Amino acid sequence: MKKILLSIALATCTVISAQDHSNHDGHNHENTSTKENTKDKKAVLKFNTLIIERNNIPFGADEEFSFSFKNNGKEPVIVSNVQTSCGCTTAKKPEAPVAPKDKGEISVKYDTKRVGAFVKTITVTTNVEEPITLTIKGTVLPDKSNSNSEDKK
Repeated sequence: MKKILLSIALATCTVISAQDHSNHDGHNHENTSTKENTKDKKAVLKFNTLIIERNNIPFGADEEFSFSFKNNGKEPVIVSNVQTSCGCTTAKKPEAPVAPKDKGEISVKYDTKRVGAFVKTITVTTNVEEPITLTIKGTVLPDKSNSNSEDKK
């Protein structure tokens, strides 16, 4: 009985394998028209810049980095998330979808009470295929009010 079941299983596998090889001509017959249509519907976000650098930022300044973009696609762009690389950086995204040919903005703030050089990234997730990484970098100057109080001593 075991030999009969084994023979049937082997024969079934052979038939399935033979059919698979007869249909395989080395080309991918996946429905590519669906993929192409999906790509056509994706919005295209064009940022003015992906990196903003500012040096010599005064300690405690209310410094804002603005990343402007334009929707060059045919569908509205929905910015679903902006994720900063650490808690010392905050980012605001457009709440409403950005219509085709319209402009939008991602505004970023860095905690300027942290003295020295910094490089921070902001990952922007949209209905565009890949997330976009924005970067802010620069230097924050030391607090002048602390140095003045020490000079007076």
